[in-house]
Amino acid sequence: MCILPGCQFTRAIPRFTPQPAVKVAPETPIAEKKEELGKPAWNPQWDVLVEKELPSELLTTRVAHAVRPFCPRFNSMSEVDKRTFWAYFFQALAGAEAGLVPTTNVRHTDPEVAVEDTVTRRIVRQEGLLQLTYMDSDRYGCAFDWQADKKLPEKDPTRTILRPENNLRCGVNILANQLIAQRKPLMSATSYWATLRPGTLSYRVFAKQMANVPQVCTVAPTNEAQTNTPATRDQAISTQGTSTPAVAMNTWPTWME
Repeated sequence: MCILPGCQFTRAIPRFTPQPAVKVAPETPIAEKKEELGKPAWNPQWDVLVEKELPSELLTTRVAHAVRPFCPRFNSMSEVDKRTFWAYFFQALAGAEAGLVPTTNVRHTDPEVAVEDTVTRRIVRQEGLLQLTYMDSDRYGCAFDWQADKKLPEKDPTRTILRPENNLRCGVNILANQLIAQRKPLMSATSYWATLRPGTLSYRVFAKQMANVPQVCTVAPTNEAQTNTPATRDQAISTQGTSTPAVAMNTWPTWME
């Protein structure tokens, strides 16, 4: 209440934070296959979520070399198209890691990964679209709440670690840490995800999912191509289909069906 002489009411003006322009990414091969089978696939809203969560560093020239095997035109693309590429990347990663199923929950027996989770004090489990762990909440600032989740059934979709928005945001944090903070390449023998470690079976599955990257990653849009010389256009077109490393066309792992 304003009772003092000269007192005036003021109204707080909410700050407007402009949202980045976004668009839906193409479907990965596994998403296409699941739709053909009438099974739940990738939710386009997850593209929007990823694109809005991307830190500006993942849109700069600093990462162009890292993504070149899959998106050689990254530097010359618009910000919208760069965001779309990353949305596609995370869809491909989720396809290779969890078959696009948000409630996927795996406990591996490999001694390398069968360690104690420092948060749950149990043998670590990889969970959700990107197969993350509760201790990632400490390492990467992810919104996972073990104290709340342990009271729920193992694959309850309301668990904080299984919610796509939490899992994907955490994945963005982990990737930014790898590419920006640690300055590692996108594909690295020490990547958080085995699917990004070249030479592994998991990597082959991931690389296969990168077959449908946004076309602008390899071919200039028509309006841009018109400003290029014929030689430049021919060179751009010649890269189509060669940006993704050749991989064996393996059958789908049974857990992805």
